Amino acid sequence: MKQIKRTSRFCAPAITTLGTALLTAFPSISFASGEVNIYSARKEALIAPALDAYSKKYRVNVNLITGDADMLLNKLKAEGDASPADIFITVDAGRLYRAKEAGVLRAFETDTLDEAVPAHLKDPEGYWYGLSQRARIIFYNPKKVTKEELSTYEDLADSKWKGRLCTRSSSNIYNQSLVASMIAANGQEKTLEWIKGFVSNLSRPPFGGDTDLLNAVSVGVCDITLANSYYYGRLGQSSDAKEREIYNKVALFWPNQGENERGAHVNVSGIAMTASASNVRNARRLVDFLTNEESQTWYAQANTEYPVVEGIAPPKSLQPFGEFKADTLSLNVLGENNRLAVELMNKGGWK
Repeated sequence: MKQIKRTSRFCAPAITTLGTALLTAFPSISFASGEVNIYSARKEALIAPALDAYSKKYRVNVNLITGDADMLLNKLKAEGDASPADIFITVDAGRLYRAKEAGVLRAFETDTLDEAVPAHLKDPEGYWYGLSQRARIIFYNPKKVTKEELSTYEDLADSKWKGRLCTRSSSNIYNQSLVASMIAANGQEKTLEWIKGFVSNLSRPPFGGDTDLLNAVSVGVCDITLANSYYYGRLGQSSDAKEREIYNKVALFWPNQGENERGAHVNVSGIAMTASASNVRNARRLVDFLTNEESQTWYAQANTEYPVVEGIAPPKSLQPFGEFKADTLSLNVLGENNRLAVELMNKGGWK
């Protein structure tokens, strides 16, 4: 019985240039026919067991290449029609939109996808589908901030938070997508005003990744930050005592939960079929498999994220976070507004 063939893994730091160098950074790999070939921005441990289960059930060999999300997208663009990849798995709807616009994806449907995945968590033309959800929300130091002081994303621009916020850079797609959602909710002018106020409240220039920011809140570098929920979940499940200490010193807050408010900003990890796919039948079947109840339950638990399929409970690791109202904005809008979001972030001084 065929199992996953883990052909290669790559790390972004090893790749310093694009174009011709990108082609040589990922060695040429011969994929056999009748298989399914995957480029995944999700690390092997976060996707491989589900692929193993698919391989065992359907007796299909799965070839998996993992790597940096942007590098894999550029690899698909550089390879064009010659790409061996059938499936592209990546994070953030903004990246999925970029892949669609680059012409490296194809629209497709399956018997179950349209019913299983809610409309706002997939491309309206069928070019990509969400696999799991994460929320970009407020985290705070409960020794410095009370829950009652917090309310909305918009409130973080209030001068009462002067010198008390920290964030990662404007080049980060997660922040770009959050701003893109705010453009949809509040318009360009108000969003620019918010960016200026938010930036003026920073305790220091943007830095690090989400885990670094959560640590900064825990040690008092700042009182409040924005981070994706799964980073916090991973800290709570970590075997590292220092990481669990960060988790225990930081609290989460679901913003924009009022009756007339839009809810917390959510995004997805997602899956798409490539324009060059040759193993179409197996690729379709794999996408269906990853949205069944068993796969969704495992995938959410492994990634400390929320299932996309309605009716499937979140993993136990996230149950302490409580229930929340999520923004149901079509995630396709995050891609449509991305360029404008970056422009406004630059105008507003978000470095």
